[in-house]
Amino acid sequence: MKALLISDKIVEHIYSNSISERLKDIDFVISCGDLPNYYLEFIVSTLNKPLFYVMGNHFNNGMHTENGSSQKHPEGCIDLDGKIIIFNNIVITGFAGSMKYSNGNYQYSDSQMLLKALRFRVRLAIRKLFGKKCIDIIVTHAPPFKIHDGEDLCHRGFRVFNRLIDLYKPRYFIHGHTHLYGVDNKWKTSVGCTEVINAYGFRIIEI
Repeated sequence: MKALLISDKIVEHIYSNSISERLKDIDFVISCGDLPNYYLEFIVSTLNKPLFYVMGNHFNNGMHTENGSSQKHPEGCIDLDGKIIIFNNIVITGFAGSMKYSNGNYQYSDSQMLLKALRFRVRLAIRKLFGKKCIDIIVTHAPPFKIHDGEDLCHRGFRVFNRLIDLYKPRYFIHGHTHLYGVDNKWKTSVGCTEVINAYGFRIIEI
């Protein structure tokens, strides 16, 4: 299966009606955050494929619909935050947000993200009791600590993500948040049997 990964930047190559033909072999889409609802809704409606997402630290105020209500999440897309989703026998989970650096939405301290991960581990333990497979793909906005992250507080990675990689050895850990410029920026790093991928802009991977 092929997956389209997107994050942080609207790409004209993707935001085009021609993707229905150019990307017709895509099986599903993963968004790692900081993209407006209209962009995600365009992609999911044009490709007519499942789109799984986590929220980033921007574009979280939503938009007002025609009837005056506020729509904070993209329609037709599947929120992964704290959930375990199974798609074509691939087990996917996600964690929204970035390191806490202001009073914005979807910002967490290390201890707050640790608590989210602990609740998640309880659910995984129950799955293991019933002999079910654990996790194939972890989707986050922020990266793991010292892997593709930045030195400033806003772009620092979460230590608990490194622990999740060590414990569950997912096939892929896909994140956004840190922007890539030029040709020398590393967007993929192997950690044991896990490929850590920065989805900034867009990537296509084959699973």
